[in-house]
Amino acid sequence: MRAVVQRVSQASVSVEGRVAGAIDGPGLMVLVGVTHDDDPGKARKLASKLWGLRILQDEKSCSDLNAPLLVISQFTLYGDTRKGRRPGWTAAAPGPVAEPLVDAVVHELRNLGAKVETGEFGADMKVSLVNDGPITLIVEV
Repeated sequence: MRAVVQRVSQASVSVEGRVAGAIDGPGLMVLVGVTHDDDPGKARKLASKLWGLRILQDEKSCSDLNAPLLVISQFTLYGDTRKGRRPGWTAAAPGPVAEPLVDAVVHELRNLGAKVETGEFGADMKVSLVNDGPITLIVEV
């Protein structure tokens, strides 16, 4: 699994003009991509990493501050741009594989005590955020 994590002061995701999920920071906005060999164990590991990642103010984590997370599925994180001008998507897991694993990350975060908002899997989403820092990391498990 691969995630792009941004420290934010606020973030939201809209689908067809309505807000599907929103957080007010400090918190994390997380784009999650799934590849073919990912499994529920990797989803648990990613959730634990996100919950404990010390990138908020004063090297605090979401678990330290009970800070919210906005988690959004993002198959394009596995886009391959090494050849040509058009990305290839073969490394991205198909929806029936990816959706339950993104849901597992959200479920595990909630089990850890996190307040989690989400987008809608497979929807055309509009994401707005205020990156705080800016801090942006790529996390892989």
